[in-house]
Amino acid sequence: MKSVLVRLREYQNKASPTEKTIISYILNHPKETLGMSVYELAGATYSSPASIIRLCKKNGFTGYKDLAKTLIYELAIRENSQAAQREDITRSDKIEDIIDKVTYKNIVTLEDTKALIDHETIAKCIELLQKSRNICLFGMGSSLLVAKDAYQKFTRLNKRCTVNDDWHIQLLTARYMTEDDLGIIISYSGETFEMIECAKAMKQSGAKIISITRYGTTPISELSDYVIYVAANEGIIRSGAMSSRISQLNIIDILYTGYVNTQYEKSLEQISKTHIPKRNPAGHSEI
Repeated sequence: MKSVLVRLREYQNKASPTEKTIISYILNHPKETLGMSVYELAGATYSSPASIIRLCKKNGFTGYKDLAKTLIYELAIRENSQAAQREDITRSDKIEDIIDKVTYKNIVTLEDTKALIDHETIAKCIELLQKSRNICLFGMGSSLLVAKDAYQKFTRLNKRCTVNDDWHIQLLTARYMTEDDLGIIISYSGETFEMIECAKAMKQSGAKIISITRYGTTPISELSDYVIYVAANEGIIRSGAMSSRISQLNIIDILYTGYVNTQYEKSLEQISKTHIPKRNPAGHSEI
């Protein structure tokens, strides 16, 4: 299901001043918006029907009626859920408050990311994973940790892949890729300079590019063949890029599981080969 509120919230930073006014009104008054015609919404936001329709189309809807219809369904689902919006972390929070708030934000992020996922895009990305000679993974900071998680997963399947900590090596890897290779760029902002340079190099080398990034138009998404959007519900404490990392890891899990499912028996055989038995203190292998 397409999510009106998630898509508009993620797009808001890139919106024009007029679009921001429209988005702000819809996000703050979703129920009131449902009772309005496009002309009434235009009057309430000091905009025009044409601006509203353009905004709808930019975010994957055929028009205002399509957006309103989707919003009705979305609000019904949200009202039926028992989870209430939680406040951000504060200095006075107790441990139980922190556990509750962080967990809730991660759950909301996964739900929002699910609403952004396009099934057809995922299917095409899995097909590229199958056909590619080599998977090259790119990321900086916390996104690099997600890339390493993908590297570990696909290596267990004996799927050839590479990941490097050093950006210069990542750039060299991108320059020497071929049309038989697949690059996966992980960047929540979609604007990381190093990743943009790697994407440009891959484009020149003829390699296909999948990006895992936030919703909206970014330099990296524009350079990618396929874009998988993720959401994030970051609070004021974002030094660890917490919920965005969770959503990125979830996408990696989806791609990995989808890939495994395309060659189920073979994948299980490879996973079995790479299983390392654990030993108990007595030195005996555990079953």
